[in-house]
Amino acid sequence: MQLRAGVAKSDITTGEEGVLVSDPLYAKALVLDDGITKAVIIAMDALAIGGIGDIKDDFLPKLRSRIENELNIPGANVLVNASHTHPQGRLLCDDAEQIGRTFEAVRQALQNMTEARAGSGFGHEDRIIVNRNLKMHDGSHWTVRYAHPCPQDKDVAGIGPIDPSIGVLRIDRLDGQPLAVVYNYACHLLIGVPDRGVTANFTGFASKVIEENLGNGAMALFLQGAGGDILEVFFKDVHRPRNSEPLGTMLGLSTLKAVRQIQTKDAGLNVLSETIRLPLRRNIPERMEAKLEEQAKLLASLRSTTLNFKTFLPLYLKYALNPEYPADYSYRYMHEARIGSNELVSMDAHNRGNLDRFLNNMYTMEKLIRIQEELETFQFHETLIREAGEETVPAEVQGMKIGDCVLITAPAELLVEIGLKLKKQSPYEHTFVSAFTNGYLHYAAPVEHYSKGGYEVTECLLAEEWQEAYETKANDILRRL
Repeated sequence: MQLRAGVAKSDITTGEEGVLVSDPLYAKALVLDDGITKAVIIAMDALAIGGIGDIKDDFLPKLRSRIENELNIPGANVLVNASHTHPQGRLLCDDAEQIGRTFEAVRQALQNMTEARAGSGFGHEDRIIVNRNLKMHDGSHWTVRYAHPCPQDKDVAGIGPIDPSIGVLRIDRLDGQPLAVVYNYACHLLIGVPDRGVTANFTGFASKVIEENLGNGAMALFLQGAGGDILEVFFKDVHRPRNSEPLGTMLGLSTLKAVRQIQTKDAGLNVLSETIRLPLRRNIPERMEAKLEEQAKLLASLRSTTLNFKTFLPLYLKYALNPEYPADYSYRYMHEARIGSNELVSMDAHNRGNLDRFLNNMYTMEKLIRIQEELETFQFHETLIREAGEETVPAEVQGMKIGDCVLITAPAELLVEIGLKLKKQSPYEHTFVSAFTNGYLHYAAPVEHYSKGGYEVTECLLAEEWQEAYETKANDILRRL
């Protein structure tokens, strides 16, 4: 049977008075039908599909139910991905409008169906992202975050991996004109734009670049990948404006390069979706106790110093600029040595001691900031798990095969190592990992990270057994597609 496809989008941006909007947020829908199977891919400029942000937990079941009842497309064949854009405040229209407008995008896409062909491939972009998990010399992880300082450079041994591949699905009309581009990339959308208003972030700019270059009504749909620990490379840069547009332009151009190399052909369609149960962590009290002990040791290590910041900074610069002769020119030290005096040397030793104590206190303060945030997270997670009232949570794993391209999903912030592993184990060359999809279970860290700490492990609600359960099901679905 001939593949048919249609696209449409709806503006889902908040309409609240006084809210700055840099660029609109969309729900973009791609409907596919090979004569046997119908499927929908929905890409939403949103923080998450439930769990946190503006989209409530009942959004997905309500949307799927309406699509199934009114459009005759099985709810289990509907894939909904959140880009994970992060600006502060309300981003989206109200709850009922979110469902209505997203449904309308699907309905219009169904009406716009035309005969089509599909092809897939990979692009490459490694200049705009970095892994935010720093590997420390003591074996622990330290996560680069805006909420706390980075560690001392001397303590950093290395960084984690990235996934520079851009998974690209190209859908063409029969005349060869592009109808849709679905692109999948592992990243984190944090920087925003200079006025800090509502924005789709750099993937919004990337989609605009793709659509304007392809023309003829072609639509670009971004699917977030396994980007739980991936960061914009300029995220901590204090010497340039916080503007994600240049990064988005680079991603868009790299995606276009891949699009133009893909040949499309007749394609079939298959979808499998199953829900498993993933275990929740039960050791949060013990983790809190360990952090409290670490906090107490750090507090006990603080020592008094005569310096405050006003006196510390100029003295620190003076001793850093000329560590051998900080007090004056070298001839003064030579003269003191000749006459048997040690006043300058004694003063330097005294000042260096005060500088060291002040610096140690400052570094200790930075560690205490991180611990305090971790303790607050533990308390929040303990509440979430207690309110859940169960030892496991449901997690949908969905696989979608479109021609030679396969999408495998996860309802959590998969870390990049999980995504890389799934791609390596998949029997399909063009396997795209679509995390942040069909739900939200917070971070999902690899088991080997649990003993190393880091923000993603702290924020992870899932017990260590989650990884084997998820990967077993994901690989099972991949084989059966």
